[in-house]
Amino acid sequence: MVRLQEIRANEVAVEPPAATDAGLVFIGRIRTPWTSRLECPRQGRRDGPTCRIEIFEPWSPALAGIEAFEQLEVLYWLDQSRRDLVLQSPKNDGTTRGTFALRSPVRPNPIGTSLVSFVAREGATVLVRGLDCLDGTPLIDLKPDRCQFTPLAPPQPGDFQVGD
Repeated sequence: MVRLQEIRANEVAVEPPAATDAGLVFIGRIRTPWTSRLECPRQGRRDGPTCRIEIFEPWSPALAGIEAFEQLEVLYWLDQSRRDLVLQSPKNDGTTRGTFALRSPVRPNPIGTSLVSFVAREGATVLVRGLDCLDGTPLIDLKPDRCQFTPLAPPQPGDFQVGD
């Protein structure tokens, strides 16, 4: 069950340090049918509702060519999420895991990502399926799915290896 701001048994919250400006600029707004975390899906579904990604000016020309991709990666700011939990109990069963071992929206920097299916482009708006965020969520970035865009290079001599 989704929760709103409570701390479950065995969870640990910390006082985060003061924020510093990273120069982050929201480039758009996401429109979905969900207005509450209680109704928002936990993971996006490719057969879910069509959602709108509205790109702000002056960024709309950056959409040129977006229609060539079937899948897009969407990065967004989870503006209604807590930012202070370091240990969480996602199933409320008394077990805990570190925030970085979970896909929970509760994170120090609540950046969400979704791999979505491209539906259409209408001017400065991109229609997609597969989102799992609230209506009005600020957009950080939009890019083609890297697996469809560029093949990964084979390992090269001198590459970092686990255990180095």
